[in-house]
Amino acid sequence: MASPSPKSPGQISDKSKKYDRQLRLWGDHGQTALESANVCLINATATGTEILKSLVLPGIGSFTIVDGALVSGEDAGNNFFLDHSKIGKPRAHVATQLLKELNSDVKGDYIEETCDQLLSNNPDFFCSFSVVIATGLTEKSLHSLSSNLWHNNVPLVVSVSYGFIGSIRLQVSEHCIIESHPDNLLEDLRLDKPFPGLKEFMDSIKLSEMNHKQFSHTPYLVLLYKALEIWNERHGPNPPLNYKEKEIFKNIIKNELGYGIAKEEDSNTGDEENVAEAIKAVNTALTKTQVPSNVQKILNDDQCIQLKEKNSFWIIARAVKEFVEKEGNGVLPLRGSLPDMTSDSQRYIALQNVYREQASKDAEHVWRHVQTILKERGWAGESVIENDVKLFCKHSSELRMIRGSCLAEELDGKQLPADVDINQQLEEPDSPWLHYLLLRAVNKFHTENGSYPGYYDDNVETDISKLKGCFSRLLNDLGCQGGSLSKDDNLHEMCRYGAAELHAVAAFIGGCAAQEVIKLITKQYVPLDNTFIFNSVTTTTATLRL
Repeated sequence: MASPSPKSPGQISDKSKKYDRQLRLWGDHGQTALESANVCLINATATGTEILKSLVLPGIGSFTIVDGALVSGEDAGNNFFLDHSKIGKPRAHVATQLLKELNSDVKGDYIEETCDQLLSNNPDFFCSFSVVIATGLTEKSLHSLSSNLWHNNVPLVVSVSYGFIGSIRLQVSEHCIIESHPDNLLEDLRLDKPFPGLKEFMDSIKLSEMNHKQFSHTPYLVLLYKALEIWNERHGPNPPLNYKEKEIFKNIIKNELGYGIAKEEDSNTGDEENVAEAIKAVNTALTKTQVPSNVQKILNDDQCIQLKEKNSFWIIARAVKEFVEKEGNGVLPLRGSLPDMTSDSQRYIALQNVYREQASKDAEHVWRHVQTILKERGWAGESVIENDVKLFCKHSSELRMIRGSCLAEELDGKQLPADVDINQQLEEPDSPWLHYLLLRAVNKFHTENGSYPGYYDDNVETDISKLKGCFSRLLNDLGCQGGSLSKDDNLHEMCRYGAAELHAVAAFIGGCAAQEVIKLITKQYVPLDNTFIFNSVTTTTATLRL
């Protein structure tokens, strides 16, 4: 059936007006997930408040700030939400009140305790949050928090702004994404494997019986299908693959499909918009219909095969796997959408309905498999709802799954990823691995000395020597030899920073971290995996897998 007409201004809700731009990104269901979320920020630093700002504005459900510090002069100088009149007041309380003013729909709370106090007195406190965001924590505190959240399966986002360097680290044991929104997603047209409804529709259209006007308003998918029939008769069942074959195929579209029509109408076919669209689509519309490798990996995962726990994603994935092996004949459920194209309304709507009806049938098969799986395992039928199955089927070709690593184990670890040659990386002056290791070194310095290098002006020269020792020991612990002597300039720079949190860097890292939190909450778009490094001097970024 035809698409619904757009709503008039009077029908659009106030919420839709308020969040219009973001609803176009993650839809109503994504917004609902965001509004149901409860996040925790540990320490209302400049970076922390920038993250919360970018979550409060789009309408996060609620937030809680955990911070036992008082507002300092340093806070007033680099934190947009704190000024000199607030110095000496509880930082958690002041930041909460000001952040709540940004959006009346959002609830805010605060606790005037440190992270270490909460972990000691109430270890389960953080288990109730959708995501925990940590800023301004020492390595020891971060280690304890990471272990706690990893054990309780709560996502953790650690953000750091240190001088001109920033970093984000995501800790999540498993994160499954249905709507990954890939940049170059191909249309699901099935021209190489037409389903019965599509074949019947295509066979009912006779190009030779059309006049020129009818031909020029025929959907280009019909032209591709008819040209593919001619191709298969001459060259076999495989679609054109290389440049030469595709040029031959394009000539079939341009010169053969409308040959009789052109003679009758005394006009030239090949210049029509639908013919041009068909020729342009040859490179994308004739791709082989198959299960993408990233999706096949999910369907073959032990979680999908064994179904050890009641998780809706894996239950539906198992149902899709059974569909592929049975009703789907080796392919995923049909997406059911069509691209825009030159066509008269009647035939476009008819073709659109053909795809929608088949997509509905495929989703119904998957839904039945879901019900069977739930019944066999004695799980409640409410564990999975039908709308989730339909959404899963529609986006089944873009499924993604990330399995992360524990930050505490990374901090304890004695080696870096095997595929990374650290000694070679250290030879590059602005290597992201170098900045990662420098940030690790300043944390090691704090653990050993109780303050960050260069924090006290009188100790800068002494701290440079100490930091150099920390950096060398870190490299040795990680199995790397050399490199530290050639990094004096970088070590001097880290000391010169004195752990300063520059607002410009904090704002950038805060915005990036907020995006990652939204990805985790909405389960849309692919979050970084798993460490992000920002060098504001060269304005470059990099993602490291640790």
